[in-house]
Amino acid sequence: MGRFKGRVERAVSAGGVVYRRRGGEVEVVLCGIREPERWRLPKGTPDRGETILQTAVREVEEETGFRVEVEDSLGSVNYWFQAGPGPTRYNKTVHFYLMSHRGGSAEDHDSEFDEVEWVPAEAARERLTFATESEMVDRAMTMIEKRSQEGEAAG
Repeated sequence: MGRFKGRVERAVSAGGVVYRRRGGEVEVVLCGIREPERWRLPKGTPDRGETILQTAVREVEEETGFRVEVEDSLGSVNYWFQAGPGPTRYNKTVHFYLMSHRGGSAEDHDSEFDEVEWVPAEAARERLTFATESEMVDRAMTMIEKRSQEGEAAG
């Protein structure tokens, strides 16, 4: 295989796994596009002067219509992609946070997505288009479960 001769650029974005408890079940927020069908976690790119954490909160709130509170870092994923036929390849890092739902309405989501839905966590893992985002839901569920067990032990 030949060496890549185009340009390489770094890209960064941030977002979150937003959750709530409903009955005994944990639900997470997914953002969907109808054509072609794609389901994602909310995320986006920083505005000038924003920290990664500020970006994550702003993007999640804009894309979902919900107010959120950051609870913890879920880590990051890194991948390569090429947008269109041009000679530029991108190396992208996406930082994700565990976020709890604090109000708002999915009806207020921005126009980037056709739908914003609460989905049971297990079903969300299956519906997400990208495996790296399913992994973030796994990490979130592990963290939520651990906190729940610690809370029961303390009580």
